[in-house]
Amino acid sequence: MLRHSFAALFLLPVLASAGLPAPAQEPVPNVVVTATRDPVDKSYRKMVRGMDRFVRQQATLAPGATLRFRLLPRLPGTRMEGIALKVVGDTVTLPVAVAPDNSFTLERDERAWREDASLVANRRTTSMTWRADVRSPGVPDGQRRLGDLRLECLVGMEAGLISNNSHLFAWLSNLLTDPDEVCGNAEGNYLFFTERPVFAVTLRAGERSAQLPPRFLYAGGSQAPNDLPYCDCQVLLDRSYYAPLWDRGWPDDTLLSFEYMDEPAPPNAPSAPGIAPGQDRAQVRETLGTGTEVDFGNGLQAWLYPPVQRKLQPGQLQYLVLFGADGRVVKSRAALPFKRD
Repeated sequence: MLRHSFAALFLLPVLASAGLPAPAQEPVPNVVVTATRDPVDKSYRKMVRGMDRFVRQQATLAPGATLRFRLLPRLPGTRMEGIALKVVGDTVTLPVAVAPDNSFTLERDERAWREDASLVANRRTTSMTWRADVRSPGVPDGQRRLGDLRLECLVGMEAGLISNNSHLFAWLSNLLTDPDEVCGNAEGNYLFFTERPVFAVTLRAGERSAQLPPRFLYAGGSQAPNDLPYCDCQVLLDRSYYAPLWDRGWPDDTLLSFEYMDEPAPPNAPSAPGIAPGQDRAQVRETLGTGTEVDFGNGLQAWLYPPVQRKLQPGQLQYLVLFGADGRVVKSRAALPFKRD
């Protein structure tokens, strides 16, 4: 209907300039547009393929786990309340219930598959990030299981959930069609997000434990302000982390626990040498030199050492220093490098 109305508007001046009588105009009925222009949309077929991937590998990676999909904010000020989702094909429209935490499941529908339907939200494309959410029973609150994360990555890549990609992410353009390469490769860079701004991530498998080094946090410290629009972490940079999905030395039952920015450091946590809470930036720079600065846009800032552009030496310690909005050190951390480094 809208297409025909716009065609008539463009045609009338052309007829007049040619000296031809314009056709009689019929009243154009009011049209109510309920969808947002440039909506977030995902391929229903790809989403179902992701669900199929979950079914195929659940028994080995995450027995007893459940799968949901989840929507996360991508831009500052994105309104995450009242999100409406629906599957839209040529002849089929299926509403999708969205839970209060913005998670949902999809029903399998033959018509939607046959018509290559899309999953459409009433939000703009760049406003949200999509992720698979795999949860095994018995995992303590606030922790994540490594096998669940491995399956999340495989499902998310199979379902095409990465919101945006560009030449800035060569690994993604090269490996986008191969979830096994992305999720099984140390360069895969599939981002996960915590519920709150994160400061440290610890792996535990039986009696063995290790802290992920700072370069596993904040998208590796590699996102310049001009690059952030191409990253799923755009507004969630302070919650982003990589997990060692590729390292089979850490079994699927490995648990990840999180220390958040607003929590005190645990007793005996190793801090950066010569760095104490309350020091200012000049004092830190005098002690550690210049690091990679990661600005979170809320006054908080993290400095990573050594700078991410510098190649690490074998066994070289990494340091993370967190500054508050007042420009003074909140806390710091030292960690050994990981296989990825």
